[in-house]
Amino acid sequence: MGGVRLIILFDLDGTLIDSTEAILESFHNSFDHHNYLHVSDEKIKALIGHPLDIMYKELGVEEEKVWDFVQTYKEYYREISTQKTKLLPCAQEAIELASSFASLGIVTTKTGKYSQILMEHFDLMDKFDVLIGREHVTHPKPDAEPIVRALEAFDVSKKEVWMIGDTHMDMLCAQNAGVKSIGVTSGYEHEDELKKFTNILFNDAFQAVSYLKSRK
Repeated sequence: MGGVRLIILFDLDGTLIDSTEAILESFHNSFDHHNYLHVSDEKIKALIGHPLDIMYKELGVEEEKVWDFVQTYKEYYREISTQKTKLLPCAQEAIELASSFASLGIVTTKTGKYSQILMEHFDLMDKFDVLIGREHVTHPKPDAEPIVRALEAFDVSKKEVWMIGDTHMDMLCAQNAGVKSIGVTSGYEHEDELKKFTNILFNDAFQAVSYLKSRK
């Protein structure tokens, strides 16, 4: 990739994959396991993109019990994630197109270990040079750290860096790291909210990548 002048970093949930079913089922399993009152699917979905510990706190779990819930969630999610996660429409095409003219990375608040398993399940992990997950950083999105860590895998000199994501967390992470961002409306956040954080919006990752290719 000696001639590559572009680095594209992708979020996962809502940008490349749809793991809503696996996420919701894992949350409800953890509520059952800990005899906790269930919250609505809509409340859970509104928080997707945040780290699990933050999600549980926002859903009312006492702080001293949060990590017990997180551990229960992860143990269950690990068992069901590949069966109950799918690629979003045109995500594979987006990745294949992007890999033809850019170096690629994944920056997610999901657990990196399970994210890698998912992308290997879809036979797409080899398209990416780096994957940064929750366990790889101290400060997750919207902090700059996940992108800063991801860029350590690249020679960034004379390269343009873009982050593609579906929530304001992705946009703020990019802003804080000093890189450009594109919002996609294929995920969990409404277009009107995304417009507050980026002026470049597309329906999905394939349209976003096509835009970047057209700028070459």
